[in-house]
Amino acid sequence: MPKYLCQGSYTEHGLKGLLKEGGSKRQAMVEQLVKEMGGKLEAFYFAFGGDDFVIILDLPSNVDMAAVALAANASGAVESRITVLLLPEEIDQATKRQVNFRPPTE
Repeated sequence: MPKYLCQGSYTEHGLKGLLKEGGSKRQAMVEQLVKEMGGKLEAFYFAFGGDDFVIILDLPSNVDMAAVALAANASGAVESRITVLLLPEEIDQATKRQVNFRPPTE
């Protein structure tokens, strides 16, 4: 199952909701959402600095992750970015594939 790193920040609207609900309820909501989509929440952290949250989750497909990201970002409560995480074994497989790439010529 694909694994994803979700990082982002709350908007003013999202921060007001977080202050009202608290962090544990946010984590529980994300965990329930991921479970309903057939996935698993691996880690959920709040942070300060460049990001307000860091989440690692498994979902069945990139389409599922895109659906979650679209819904979250469209809510106006968060601005997030998603990174697809690859296992070392997946990179091993990729290094064995033949790719006929030709760089642009001058």
